[in-house]
This record gives sequence, C-alpha cells and structure tokens, in this order.
Amino acid sequence: MDLAQVLLLFIPLLISLTVHEAGHALVAYWGGDRTAYLGGQVSLNPVPHVKREPFGMVILPLIAIFMSQGQWTIGFASTPIDPLWAQAHPRRAALMALAGPVANLLLAALAFALLKVLMASGMDLYGPGTGAVEKIALMFLTLNVLLMVFNLIPIPPLDGASVLEGLLPRQIGPLLNLVRATPMFGIIGIVAAWKLMDVLYPPALDFVLGML
Repeated sequence: MDLAQVLLLFIPLLISLTVHEAGHALVAYWGGDRTAYLGGQVSLNPVPHVKREPFGMVILPLIAIFMSQGQWTIGFASTPIDPLWAQAHPRRAALMALAGPVANLLLAALAFALLKVLMASGMDLYGPGTGAVEKIALMFLTLNVLLMVFNLIPIPPLDGASVLEGLLPRQIGPLLNLVRATPMFGIIGIVAAWKLMDVLYPPALDFVLGML
C-alpha cells in the first residue's frame, strides 16, 4: 500500500460524503430549515462537513484503509436539522432525507458515463494498463452505489428510515422517535444494516457493472 492507493480510496470517499451531506442541507434549506445552511453545510467544500464530523469523514476512513491494507474504506457524516421543522413538515423532511442518496446516485451516474466513454475508446476496465482516471472513476462508481444502497435501508439512523417516516409519519414516527431516543438502538441499526449489505450491495453493483 502506498500514498497513491490511500488517496485513491480516501479522496473519492471524502467528496462523496461531502456531496451527500450537501444534498441533505440544500433540500432542507429549500424546504424552510436553515439549520444546516447557517452551519455552512450547504456547500461542496468538505471543510465545514469535516469540522462537524471529523471522526466519520477523516479518522475512520483512514483507519479502515490501513486496517484493510488499502482494499476498502468506509465513513459517515451528518447534517443538522431542526427536529421541530421535520415534525411540522414530514414530507419535506422525507425529501431532505432522500436527497443524500440521490446525490450519490448522481455521482455514480457521472462516473458511469465517464467509464462508458472511456470503454468506447478502447479502454480495458480491468486490464493491467488501466490508468488513474479509470481507477478514480471506478472508485467513485462503486463507492457511490454502496453509499446509496446503504443509506436507503429503512433502518434508523439511516436515511431510508427518515424517508419512510416522512411518507407514513403517524404510523412510523412514534416508533422511530423511541428508537432515536436510545443510542444503543442506533448502533444496533447500523450493524443490522451493514449485515444486510452482504445481500443488497453485490447484486446492485453487479447490475451496474453489467451495463458498462
């Protein structure tokens, strides 16, 4: 593992997390919640997002890179919202929650389009001569498919649960509020969702790569 491999994993993840959280913040702002806007999160500059969540956006990804010997990484971030706004406007809160995964979908689509163009010009995606641009594009594609699928799982504290709550606020809201009030449930939810990724992520990625 060398510096280039560390950067190949870390930089795309940092950008992908930043775009994800900026998507949340922008849609919240459009919906009338200025909390993230006032905190500087309506921005593609990673600095305000890192300041809010340095462990999830920098420390954990680097730990994962070194522990895996440069094979993979993972991280997380968060966007502040006004819970009273979310309760008063559940549909807007659902759109805000959905905006993060949609941002990852857009990044994945851009990477996919770039890879399509490169492959049309004769590039071998998995060949020994694969260049830096191809590797970066492939990393963006795989990371953003992972982030999109993971965050759409409807288990708190993931975005999918908030989307579901916005669609069914009376039926789901009280249960999710109870779960959120107990931090241990959040940890259990993350572990359960990560286990589900063994089932959900490989076919999703295979489907995307199969279209290249």
